[in-house]
Amino acid sequence: MQEQFSKLKSSKILVTGGAGFIGSNLCETLLNLGAQVVCLDNFATGKLENLEAFKDNPMFTLIEGDIRNLDTCHKAVKGVDYILHEAALGSVPRSLKNPITSNEVNVSGFLNMLVAARDAKVKRFIYAASSSTYGDSENLPKVEHIIGKPLSPYAITKYVNELYADIFKNAYDLDTVGLRYFNVFGRKQDPDGGYAAVIPKFVIQLMNHESPLINGDGTYSRDFTYIDNVIQMNLLALTSDNKEALNEVYNTAVGDRTNLLELTNLLKEYLAKYDPEIASIEIKHGPNRAGDIPHSLASIDKAKTNFGYDPKYNIKAGLEEAVDWYWQNLK
Repeated sequence: MQEQFSKLKSSKILVTGGAGFIGSNLCETLLNLGAQVVCLDNFATGKLENLEAFKDNPMFTLIEGDIRNLDTCHKAVKGVDYILHEAALGSVPRSLKNPITSNEVNVSGFLNMLVAARDAKVKRFIYAASSSTYGDSENLPKVEHIIGKPLSPYAITKYVNELYADIFKNAYDLDTVGLRYFNVFGRKQDPDGGYAAVIPKFVIQLMNHESPLINGDGTYSRDFTYIDNVIQMNLLALTSDNKEALNEVYNTAVGDRTNLLELTNLLKEYLAKYDPEIASIEIKHGPNRAGDIPHSLASIDKAKTNFGYDPKYNIKAGLEEAVDWYWQNLK
């Protein structure tokens, strides 16, 4: 598989949202593979420190700009072979609070990037889709061709991305691949702010001897997916020679689910190795959160069949790595 990825050496790849959690990890991996990397970010949620390890690398270029500006998008794609489009305003609660901005970034910004990619004749456009697209569908596991009604403005925006990508293949012959991410976690994920993801938020709270607050009774479950699995899937989508696998959407997950009580107990167990007092911190419960689906579990059969996807990290292995990173970097 590493040999397959070596074809990226000397390629020029644009990562939008490259200063964010997933984007910065992708930038670092691509640079390590010998690719030339352009990062486009407006730092609305991305952070300069995520780029610290490679910002002076001569193969790395940072463009501070916004995907809502078409001229900026055209500038960023100049001479680019491939695009990894990670830029978006995530979070269901954020989209419920401010649906207009979520739509401007996630739909209008996405369309700008597609237009710029078309005009620059890029070889392939890989984009971050979302498991929120499954909406109120109760089918488990989630399979790509069965979706329900969206439950939030964020979910609508991510579904519209898939529809636009399909149009751009049919109308302009732009090859795309959508990756429906399922609750990605790992190093560099931001623990701060009102829209922080549950894992880094709980880790920091436990490290500070604060009680994490679970929305609901803790039985809601998710297919928590470690960042290295997501990186693998992006690289496979970039480099696959299977043309029939392109212009599709794929679940990007581990294919297992963990409820919030189990998750919190695992975090306490792993953090207690560094600080034994964490083991005795109590867990608090609050009301369920608007727009949340009760359970999420991905079928990854399509990704395995079409791309040879083989996630290396289950929830426990991923959490151990993530907890160690947070302890070493944020304690």
